[in-house]
Amino acid sequence: MQLFYNPDITENTTQIAFSKEESRHIVKVLRKSTADKLFVTNGKGWLFTAELNLADVKNCLATITEKTFQNARDYNIHLAVAPTKMNDRYEWFLEKATEIGIDSITPIICDHSERKVVKLERYDKILQAAMKQSLHYYMPKLNEPVALKSFITQEHTGTCFIAHCEETDKKSLKQLITPKTDLTILIGPEGDFSTKEISLALKNNFIPVTLGHTRLRTETAAIVACHTAALINE
Repeated sequence: MQLFYNPDITENTTQIAFSKEESRHIVKVLRKSTADKLFVTNGKGWLFTAELNLADVKNCLATITEKTFQNARDYNIHLAVAPTKMNDRYEWFLEKATEIGIDSITPIICDHSERKVVKLERYDKILQAAMKQSLHYYMPKLNEPVALKSFITQEHTGTCFIAHCEETDKKSLKQLITPKTDLTILIGPEGDFSTKEISLALKNNFIPVTLGHTRLRTETAAIVACHTAALINE
């Protein structure tokens, strides 16, 4: 099943026009022709089945013939992860977290962050590709980068955790997750959170947790946290 993504279509849309890039992919790569079926999601839970009316390499048109809606999960995973020094590692995290199942992602800028500028447009394309590849019908929300201190003091739903490497009293994340509960999890940069940042998080009701007995890279820690939450909620 080849899934396409168009955030602008709704349950009331009757016809879909594909971009030049998508049209070329439909005709040249997938070798679709008139009357063939295509599958499209708007990233908001809807799956549309469409019949190809015009198979043109520059402009494909299709009529929606069927639509189904998938209810959202009864829990929400929000990961706030510091950008990694090597950008490809963060992109790997975005791809794999989307495949596993994540709802919101916020790049956080910390005291020890070595990368403080991110390219949201590129990140968004990676999320789109991963969503389509894994056949998800919900597009993860990618938030603007924010300073950790500002993020911590924002209002968050559900339970909030901070995973850090300092030798303090911490419990395993998997022991503290309650199924069907919204989660916000902080993952720090390569140099970990500063002592001041950890203290501020604790004052704002973030619970300190460990993700295992070994020290993990930022992107690995983020995937472990995401996968742990997904497994607990299966």
